[in-house]
Amino acid sequence: MDLKDYREQIDEIDDQLVKLFVRRMEVARGISEYKKAQGLPILDAGREREKLSAICAKVEPEMRNYTSVLYSSLFELSRSYQAQQMEQYSELSHRINAALENTPKLLPQNVSVAVSGVEGAYAQIASEKLFRMPSLMYFNNFDGVFSAIEQGLCKYGIVPIENSTAGTVKAVCDLMMRRNFYIVRSVRLKIDHNLLAAPGVKLGDIREIVSHEQAISQCAAFLKTLGKDVKITAVANTAKAAEMVAKSERRDIAAICSRSCMELYGLDCLQYNVQDQGNNYTRFICISKDLEIYPGADRCSIMLSTAHKPGALYKLLARFYALGINITKLESRPIPDRDFEFMFYFDLECSVYSPEFVQIISELHAGSEAFSYLGSYSEVI
Repeated sequence: MDLKDYREQIDEIDDQLVKLFVRRMEVARGISEYKKAQGLPILDAGREREKLSAICAKVEPEMRNYTSVLYSSLFELSRSYQAQQMEQYSELSHRINAALENTPKLLPQNVSVAVSGVEGAYAQIASEKLFRMPSLMYFNNFDGVFSAIEQGLCKYGIVPIENSTAGTVKAVCDLMMRRNFYIVRSVRLKIDHNLLAAPGVKLGDIREIVSHEQAISQCAAFLKTLGKDVKITAVANTAKAAEMVAKSERRDIAAICSRSCMELYGLDCLQYNVQDQGNNYTRFICISKDLEIYPGADRCSIMLSTAHKPGALYKLLARFYALGINITKLESRPIPDRDFEFMFYFDLECSVYSPEFVQIISELHAGSEAFSYLGSYSEVI
């Protein structure tokens, strides 16, 4: 036989498989109707384990792993289809619907906003991109931003969540995991780092550079060219670094920060655009203690944990694939006080108005060991 003959055989088998798959899903729909009438849960883990074991026993050892993957995927698809038929809406679904109905049509423009750092911080620039007339309150760190909102000092907070060069801002990701906050909007900001020092100071005079750890990471190649004699010191914020340099009497210290800090703190620029990549962007999120979903929300962020066993993450990802939901970010973070167990942070492209969104949120909320819905929102570019 040649390749054409083999392909004809595959086509014939696929025709049979498709018919059997449709028939299997029709039976699954009947099961969902029975479970709904009897008030039974969709997942019967014991039944699935027995079924998978029995099926794998029917094939040769070399085919068992492949068979296990195939039927695990079929089980996931079957449960997803049953959930759709049963229209299992969780308490979370009702809260999301209430937020859609009660959230104003436009994001308020003259509100109190918490940011980390001092005037000239990138978070300030991001907040002014989102709000026309924000009343800004500055805090020493990200935890201070979260606490300010929690205590009612500010309505919103602006914090960075990821950078195109340095990756996820882990401190913010961990705070989102520990604190009960929601994302109401995100904004992407072009980041151009500059090396600023006191007037008259030359690049050759510099023996210490201060900045935020993320900015330092984003400028690693430039800093390497300065040699080992230049000390690199991480501080709480890039604008705070500029303020430190301005207040210092030293003539051998410089800061990596935004260009707006030049005029604010009376500094000179020793070198512009010292970041490693020209397309250096940071995503900032606008957080709130209240669940607010503004019109046009086409992104969603969630956190969840899975069972600590082989294939758990694969089965989870299969649900997104089955519903055609694109995952734009997947980050794992260790769960405090639990050895080698992780919480997964997801950013999804999924309109809050779509049936796929309702289904995936309901399924994950009901089926995950731990699940946090972080909000649906749109992004300003």
